[in-house]
Parts: sequence; C-alpha cells; structure tokens
Amino acid sequence: MQEILTQVQTWRAQGEDVALATVTWTAGSTPRAIGAKMAVTARGEFVGSVSGGCVEGAVIDQARAVLQSGSPKLVSYGISDDMAWDVGLACGGSIQVFIEKI
Repeated sequence: MQEILTQVQTWRAQGEDVALATVTWTAGSTPRAIGAKMAVTARGEFVGSVSGGCVEGAVIDQARAVLQSGSPKLVSYGISDDMAWDVGLACGGSIQVFIEKI
C-alpha cells in the first residue's frame, strides 16, 4: 500500500489526475483479496494490482473513463475456473472493483 500512496503523491504533485480502483467483493478463486488497490493516471500509468494481471487492462480503461467523466463506477469481472484454464489464466472467480477519482 505504501508504494501506491507514494506514487499517487508523486503523480498529484506533478498535476496528474488519479483514479483509485479497489476490490470490493470476490467470489471463487481470485488472486487478490477484498481491499486490493490500483491507482491509474489519465495517461494509463498504474501502480498496484486488483487481479494479478487477469483484468488489469480493462480496469485501467475503466479508470481512465472515470477520470474523464468524474463519476465513480462499480465494475464486475468474472470467469469460471474451467474457462480460465482453457484460456491460460491462473484463476477463475469473480471480482467487483470500485473506481473513483481522487
């Protein structure tokens, strides 16, 4: 968490807008627990992780949209364990991520 806070402070000092994505709910096999966080700039730079890589790109896109609109969002991602193995992911499960501009 300290790494995320430090980077957010740096970005804010540089005048960057930053969105914070937080895992608020999980079900099944997920690589990150409730409370996992990722910070994202409007340029798509990020620090932290909400999924261990499985959906980071999609969360970054959603965070950039939140920065443009200013409106927070709750997004859901999910895949069955069997489907995950078929496409080469390490886990299945479902997560909800709350994304807000900070």
